[in-house]
Amino acid sequence: MTEQKDNNRFQHRVSLLESHIGFKLETILHHALRARDSYTLEHSSRVVSLAEVIGNHLKLGDHDMDVLSLAAGFHDIGKIGIPDNILLKPGHLSGDEYEGIKAHPSIGANMLRSLGNQLLDEVADCVLHHHEQWDGKGYPDGLKGEQIPIISRIISVVDAYDAMTTTRSYRQQINKEDALKMIKSESGKQFCPDAVQVLLEICQDGKRPLPK
Repeated sequence: MTEQKDNNRFQHRVSLLESHIGFKLETILHHALRARDSYTLEHSSRVVSLAEVIGNHLKLGDHDMDVLSLAAGFHDIGKIGIPDNILLKPGHLSGDEYEGIKAHPSIGANMLRSLGNQLLDEVADCVLHHHEQWDGKGYPDGLKGEQIPIISRIISVVDAYDAMTTTRSYRQQINKEDALKMIKSESGKQFCPDAVQVLLEICQDGKRPLPK
């Protein structure tokens, strides 16, 4: 059931893309992500779901919500260009390997820009900056605070939450309470305070159970 929901969300985002660019993408992108690293597709689907809730709480307009949905869904598309020995490595990455991983936002943004569509150019900018940090210590451009697109700031905190609460080859998941404590401690440092506050409120009011 969960996989079917993930697929439905993916198809919705692809349909939105196709309505703007005029040709089919579903087969190419879905199978590319699934074949490359199935976790990336599943992770992206969860990021979309929670990012949309936060975007609605922050009262983003319809256009920005479309951009958010697409950017959240394809924020890791650039990992297609990362070698297996880095992307799927069990254990910690070396300094050079980490630099390789850090290329994925730029790779993904360039892929989206290559389609030559104005909406996707906006999506590409948000994908490019989803690893920037509120304090300016992120990458690729070291943007700080409100220099970072609000959509990228939302994706950043949701991306981190989902990564913490799922198991990967190189580390075990942690429970959601501990993940939220860690995220709260990084409010105003790694993460946008507004995005963090909404994430915490969603958990506290029980309106939307978060993935475990």
